[in-house]
Amino acid sequence: MNSKVILGVDPGLRKTGFGLIEFKKKVNYIDSGVIVTAQGALPTKIKTLFINMLEIIKEYKPNFVSFEKVFININPNSSLLLGQARGALIASAVSKNLNIFEYTALQVKKSVVGKGHANKQQVKLMVTNILNIDSLLTDDSADALATALCCYFREF
Repeated sequence: MNSKVILGVDPGLRKTGFGLIEFKKKVNYIDSGVIVTAQGALPTKIKTLFINMLEIIKEYKPNFVSFEKVFININPNSSLLLGQARGALIASAVSKNLNIFEYTALQVKKSVVGKGHANKQQVKLMVTNILNIDSLLTDDSADALATALCCYFREF
């Protein structure tokens, strides 16, 4: 069996976390980071997310992409904006015929920490322990790696 790569994505309109893991007999960390959009109009932000996601896909050639599902905010406008960002990110992966998986934040936290209501620090600690990462992760990249790990634990 060849190794497989999962790209985890924590969608956001201003900051989108991404994290890549590979697995064959065991799971290994590849890379992680954050796509940051500049101040400006929504179409410009959507374009930035779409193009940057395509570049990540081109560079790392993932087999699967794992997205965190959007939860409904108190502010419906925020939910709509986040949904549009998420749509652009999913469209970039679908345009490359990648297999898509989606998980709620509760599912991601339960898979990685063991409880669905874990805080960001607990998620970050477990991600760094599971993947044996020495570097400091941002909250966004840690959440994206947690989403990739959730996919790995649940699907493979």
